[in-house]
Amino acid sequence: MSDSAARDRDVAEIESALAHPVVAPDRTASYGDHPDQVIDFYAPRDGRTGAPLVVLLHGGAWRAPYDRAHVSPLADFLARRGFAVASVEYRRGGAEGQGQEPGADPVAGRWPETFDDVAAALDAVPALAARELPEADVRRIVVTGHSAGGHLALWAAARHVLPEGSPWHLPAPPPLRGVVALAPIADFRAAVELGVCGGAVSQLLGEGGESEERTAQADPTALLPTGIATAIVHGEEDVVVPLAVSEAYVDAAAKSGEMVGFTLLGDVGHFPLIDPLADACAIVAEEITQLAW
Repeated sequence: MSDSAARDRDVAEIESALAHPVVAPDRTASYGDHPDQVIDFYAPRDGRTGAPLVVLLHGGAWRAPYDRAHVSPLADFLARRGFAVASVEYRRGGAEGQGQEPGADPVAGRWPETFDDVAAALDAVPALAARELPEADVRRIVVTGHSAGGHLALWAAARHVLPEGSPWHLPAPPPLRGVVALAPIADFRAAVELGVCGGAVSQLLGEGGESEERTAQADPTALLPTGIATAIVHGEEDVVVPLAVSEAYVDAAAKSGEMVGFTLLGDVGHFPLIDPLADACAIVAEEITQLAW
């Protein structure tokens, strides 16, 4: 496919994925005091109880303009497939008060707040879901995320691998059935080399020694093996997060002795994975189902 055709495909896929109306949650609960520290809960639409709980982390290059609203149709789609869903908001980069220059592209991520929030949200989910979403079975949790949210999903499942001195370290693996990462920014070295999302990874990591220290705590490839069942879903025609980024993660996992499920979708780019009208979205639901049930 030519570069221009790939760009045209990407534009069409973005327009389709983002054309859906925002779907209001059934309930919303806070896991902290900041306005972004909230979780939207969607009950299974078939009224079932004991439904597996999908924790959903949205993408958007860890940047403030992109929030959980754009994945609310995906949350509703999963709820219609019989899942309970917890869609997590978290602090992102480029928000007011962060020294953002007027008119400049928003920076990617807030360090350490983005990671503080994801860790706190995942820790809070079982109790909040038990209170707000009694239809959910909190013993069967699958974490999923798209793009930068896919990175956060992989990271959340690897916190027990972090050094004991890390504020996000868990003493034991998190009680998850697994993680399904959708076109994730899964390997920081590959993402930096490819300039993914306008250099978002470099912005997140900072410079110099700070970058090296942050990489060791934030790069999913540096946190292998995890021992958590993991599946990657990636479109072969993705021009936002190229397939090579996921390939690098899967290769690193194999070298660490861990097998990762890797589903490649032909003739698919970045955004169909979260578009309820796309066949790719049904495949995503199947990947989650295989881990959850």
